[in-house]
Amino acid sequence: MLDLREDLDPLWRSAARIPGAPDQARVLMFTAANEGDGVTSMAASFACIAARRSDKPVWLVDLDLQENAAFKGFKSGFARDIGRPGRAFDASLKQTPIYQLSLQDDAARQEKLLAVHEIQDTTLLVTRFRNERLKAGQRVSLRPSEGWWQALRRMAGWVIIDAPAVDRSSAALTMARFADAVMIVVAADSTTPSQVDGVRQEIEAAQGHVLGAVLNGVKTDARFASRFVA
Repeated sequence: MLDLREDLDPLWRSAARIPGAPDQARVLMFTAANEGDGVTSMAASFACIAARRSDKPVWLVDLDLQENAAFKGFKSGFARDIGRPGRAFDASLKQTPIYQLSLQDDAARQEKLLAVHEIQDTTLLVTRFRNERLKAGQRVSLRPSEGWWQALRRMAGWVIIDAPAVDRSSAALTMARFADAVMIVVAADSTTPSQVDGVRQEIEAAQGHVLGAVLNGVKTDARFASRFVA
């Protein structure tokens, strides 16, 4: 996971114009066409910027429940001036969870599987799925939970969603309709405009709104690139 904050001022200015309801968080999702395009670095870096500018908590919601890449990045100290994750808190928000298990289990126990960690000396919180609590053979998948997202909007200033690339997971399509806008992360040297347009069409078919694309791996900066989307 890389710290991209110094390149993201244009993206922040674009995202800050996303319309939102009064006293509710704006929800911005990051995803990509292809695995390895740098979604977690982009989402985590943007979340750090939002946390510096928000008086209310900023949540970074990692939809890759098996890998917890965002949490691991903060734990390893991906940015020198950003603290490490602190203690874990229950992230159920007293709502139906945004995940479901393949084997029947006690409902109360399910609610405790998604944790959120405060990042030291910031208003940022990062989710982590507690895979260590799964039973042998038990699998987890995402499910829509409108009540959970509504509860999160009421308590946060920003919600940043780190969604795995569409070529390896349906997570972005499952949750796109709960975001105010979706940014498609583009690997500058490998992702083609046709691939990005294909992801845009899939997201819009899933009732999501694509704000644009952001180029990752450009030598000069990670530029907001609305030209990639219609």
